[in-house]
Amino acid sequence: MQQKELEAYMAEPGHREPVGGGAPTLQDVAQAAGVSRQTVSNVLHAPERVRPATRERVVEFISRLGYQPNRQAQALARSASHMIGCRIRPLTPGALTSMHDRFLHALAEAGRAADHHLLLFAAEDESAEIDSVGRLHRGGAADAFVLYDLTADDQRPKALLDMGVPFVAFGRTDTGADTYPWVDVDNVLGTRLAVDHLVNRGHRRIAFLGWPSGRTIGDRRARGWHQAVESHRLAATCGVLDVRSEDSVQAAIQVTFRLLEHSEPPTAIVTATDTLAVGAMQAAQRWGLEVGRDLAVVGFDDTPTAAALELSSIRQPIELVARQVVAALLGTDKVGPGRKLLEPQLVIRSSSARPASPRR
Repeated sequence: MQQKELEAYMAEPGHREPVGGGAPTLQDVAQAAGVSRQTVSNVLHAPERVRPATRERVVEFISRLGYQPNRQAQALARSASHMIGCRIRPLTPGALTSMHDRFLHALAEAGRAADHHLLLFAAEDESAEIDSVGRLHRGGAADAFVLYDLTADDQRPKALLDMGVPFVAFGRTDTGADTYPWVDVDNVLGTRLAVDHLVNRGHRRIAFLGWPSGRTIGDRRARGWHQAVESHRLAATCGVLDVRSEDSVQAAIQVTFRLLEHSEPPTAIVTATDTLAVGAMQAAQRWGLEVGRDLAVVGFDDTPTAAALELSSIRQPIELVARQVVAALLGTDKVGPGRKLLEPQLVIRSSSARPASPRR
């Protein structure tokens, strides 16, 4: 059976019987047919290399399982550059570290393990990034791209879909996220974990120090805090303790001072980033409080700064995110490409390990 005949066979109605538990993968077909992944791949792309009897058996299981090849991954596998493009994001003034840098490093390592390399490029804004992606892809400089830090109504996924450019996003939009592949971390769960931990330590006045509204990641982390204080029936106590700041140490210091001036100041603070947490810790120390005893602080992102300062923080599985992104691009993900929401982890250190102080 030649390639055109195979594709026609797979397109005939009544041949596919999709199975539950997610989309079937090339590995599923190989196991069901009792052949290697390479044999299945040869049936799809070079059927003349496979013995007729084996080819017919593989085709039968392709049809029976309802396997649909990942066309994006196939195009990437056939390309010549073996380069994955990603825009370099500008540094945030006043921030201690950049999660983007850590992600790029993890992405480069994951790509290298799959015989692909990272092509970094600069762009002033999202519109310029879309233009750059189009030029790089048309010129053959990069085979596929990774989008980073998607906003609620980000236009980049649709633009790349319209151009036919293979990509996977780290992050997702609020609407339309079912139209493109992405990997994300559950930011809502992250701040819920932080609040749950502090409640278990006896805290009842738990503040949230986050970004100004309108930034997707920050809004989701704020949502997690709100959900958690409501679930613990602390909304009336903590409702006035939701404050926002730009992501810098100095800005966080000033906002934390305002929290500490409150008639009923918080005994604990959950922050949207480790940078904000460091600002909260410095403010507490200037106020004459001991972090961990008089005021508990939990950050987000678990940067090297958090470990150095014994700051409890929510750890994002960045290395796993990078591997999942590359696997989705190359079609090597055993559970099939699509949309994945990964869970963060709370790392407890001395900044929040002690029970709430009975003196406050």
